[in-house]
Amino acid sequence: MFDRVYIEEAKRRQGEQVTIAGWVVRTRDLAKIKFIVMRDRTGEIQVTVKNLDLFPKEGLGREDVIAVTGKVAQSKIANAGVEFFPDSIEVVNKSRQPLPVDIAETSQSELETRLNWRFLDFRAPQTRAIFTIQNRLLYTFRGWLTENGYVEIQPPCIISSASEGGADLFELPYFEKKAFLAQSPQLYKQMCAISFEKVFTVTPIWRAEKFNTPTHLNEVRQMDIEQAFADDETVMKVLEKVLVHMLRDVKEHCPEELKTLNRDLVVPELPFTRVTYTEAIEMLQKAGEQIVWGDDFTKPQERKMMELVGEQAFFLKDWPAAQKAFYAMPYGDNPEVVHAFDCIYGGIEISSGTQRIHIPELLRERISKKGLHPENFEGYIEAFAYGAPPHAGWSIGLERLTMIVTGKDNIRECCMFPRDRERLNP
Repeated sequence: MFDRVYIEEAKRRQGEQVTIAGWVVRTRDLAKIKFIVMRDRTGEIQVTVKNLDLFPKEGLGREDVIAVTGKVAQSKIANAGVEFFPDSIEVVNKSRQPLPVDIAETSQSELETRLNWRFLDFRAPQTRAIFTIQNRLLYTFRGWLTENGYVEIQPPCIISSASEGGADLFELPYFEKKAFLAQSPQLYKQMCAISFEKVFTVTPIWRAEKFNTPTHLNEVRQMDIEQAFADDETVMKVLEKVLVHMLRDVKEHCPEELKTLNRDLVVPELPFTRVTYTEAIEMLQKAGEQIVWGDDFTKPQERKMMELVGEQAFFLKDWPAAQKAFYAMPYGDNPEVVHAFDCIYGGIEISSGTQRIHIPELLRERISKKGLHPENFEGYIEAFAYGAPPHAGWSIGLERLTMIVTGKDNIRECCMFPRDRERLNP
């Protein structure tokens, strides 16, 4: 269409004639001179129009798409220290006015309205900052694991039975059969780990839980690993290393985005403190919380635990078997406790994991104890009958991690197109 350069590149090529293209942020009219602030994916620049014949006769509105040919020069007036002097201005496409959402520096639109007009909300500085950081988290997650010998796998999202038991599945017709949207890649990543040894995946999962809270969605992205010849402590060490690496990388490569979000990102120290479930119950009871052994922790109790432990990130380990999935390895001397852990970061659980059961007979026993039918899992159980080593793994929720890193109070802000009980569009 036209040979354009990005705004940041144009700023480096002062004095050269170039074409930049993007969206109109705002305009200002001083009678004998007009200013256009325009934006592309790399930043903003002020276009100073001294020859008013160049300015489009129909005027310019916010989010109009324009292409401007001219030169960048130093400026003592423009905030960025440079401005763009045009030789021509082309209106590529007009935007309907007024805009249905406020995409200015401080958004005044309600979250529901912003989500209804998500494609426009993506242009708001804070929203762009959120997803730039999320992109960096994903990039660094994949990079660290790939560099450390993990193989990325692609598990199916349509399954024939529950991955973890329970009734929180979305059912769908599958030709002449009944199928479900996967609640977890769990069974498949185990099957891969007992051959490839070290695997990871980034995949969507679905849970038909009727939650309507700021920390839950019905469709989320999971970042998982599974590792052979490993126990729960082995993969906890991997988790803390990769999490700290991701946070350091965001702090280094996304300073402007963190500034936009007014975030001073604190990277936890290694190693993370390990607190047993039993110790956590005792700590909360002493702090006056109404909780007994066997209960799960509420979100306020997770935040309270962060205060009591006194650290930004820590592990809660050695959970009651009743609180974890059937595949969690029980302790030999106390089968009511399993090799399981949660990672609490910023007062919220962002990850959970376990050492898995790799012995078919024990797996059948634990499936039955959960009130499930082993025959529904025979294909999975049989995978461990042909030389399966001990193995363990974990999962990080991408949107929930993004929520903590960016300091947002609602997970829907950290999901591009959130799906919950009420929202199925856009």
